[in-house]
Amino acid sequence: MTDTATLSRHLAAVRPGHSLPRVFYTDPAIHAADLDLIWYRHWIFAAALAELPRPGAYVTLTLGAYPLLLVRGGDGAVRAFHNVCRHRGQRLCSAERGQAAKIVCPYHQWTYETDGRLLWARDMDEGFDPARHGLKPVHCATAAGMVFVCLADEAPDFAAVKAAADRYAAPHAPEGLKVAHQSRIVERGNWKLVLENNRECYHCAGSHPALCRTFNDDPDLVGADDSLSSPAGRAHVETCEAAGLPSRYVISPGQNWRLVRIPFLGEAVSYTMDGRPAAPRLPGMPFDRAGTLLFFHYPNTWNHFLSDHVLTFRVLPLGPTETEVTTTWLVRADAEEGRDYDLMRLTEVWTATNEEDRRVVEENQAGIASPAYEPGPYSRRQESGVMQFIDWYLDSLRRGMSGPARVAAE
Repeated sequence: MTDTATLSRHLAAVRPGHSLPRVFYTDPAIHAADLDLIWYRHWIFAAALAELPRPGAYVTLTLGAYPLLLVRGGDGAVRAFHNVCRHRGQRLCSAERGQAAKIVCPYHQWTYETDGRLLWARDMDEGFDPARHGLKPVHCATAAGMVFVCLADEAPDFAAVKAAADRYAAPHAPEGLKVAHQSRIVERGNWKLVLENNRECYHCAGSHPALCRTFNDDPDLVGADDSLSSPAGRAHVETCEAAGLPSRYVISPGQNWRLVRIPFLGEAVSYTMDGRPAAPRLPGMPFDRAGTLLFFHYPNTWNHFLSDHVLTFRVLPLGPTETEVTTTWLVRADAEEGRDYDLMRLTEVWTATNEEDRRVVEENQAGIASPAYEPGPYSRRQESGVMQFIDWYLDSLRRGMSGPARVAAE
């Protein structure tokens, strides 16, 4: 249970236009409040649809205290459940992913359909009703080929982000992609530092030599403002829109998600060391030089939709100073490794960038842990995206404290 009085005092100490006080990045009580008021109440990116390619495919993840299970049913629908047997609470699936005709508890073999119904429970007493012991469902929705879950009893409306993200991502054919590669790293830093680092490119020139071969770090393109303030951004949007690619900057009224298409540097068309395509062009893309469609959704994902592949990033908090970052590279389903794409060439830029970001975040956390740390001022030109994220974060805590507790499992 969040101590709202103490949290309110911490919120009152935040200086506008400055980084957060140390307590927000180190205190277990603040971390618990983040889980309670944000992670358990908002829509969370869980997996790419391509990770669940056929009926019976499943993916597991842990969100705070909650082990979760995503599974594609025989009807093709993807559903989410608490990964907990209704008998004596055994975790049903321990693997990160797999394929199963039915969900069978490894403890006593209670057997569930992929839609969550309990099918079989051996030697139960007379009057036992299987219909009352199906898996506990979790809100589940898809947008832009991505699966989102929400633990709240009453989930926030998802219609607006789904409509916008589906429209912007449609030319990338997200339903027709496959997983080429996935990486998972643990960063010894608070989850907010991971998001803050992503929301600015002030650090890019000094930290990301491979990424900066192709990615344009112009703050007018990658900050919190409409990309049309950049001449290159405006020209790119006009070219892409004329070709039928939704590209113009759009952000939700609540500032929790955004879509915009921006250009690469020069003649580059992909995140590769030479800027050339890494994989065959995706169905629906009219040309290679479409840049990258940037899609973030707070609190846990940023994504890049290119002409030749798609990159998804999933952030999950493991503790006050530990965060898991999962990156998934997606290519068209009919592309063959070794013939149509080279895995090293496809992944090397963001593999390097992720490792560089890990070091940045961990050193940031180490500095903030010092008693000498005090919040410093943001650069409005370079760090407008960070300021926008922090404003969203603080507003989310305040709204969460004023609203009812809504975690379904409680």
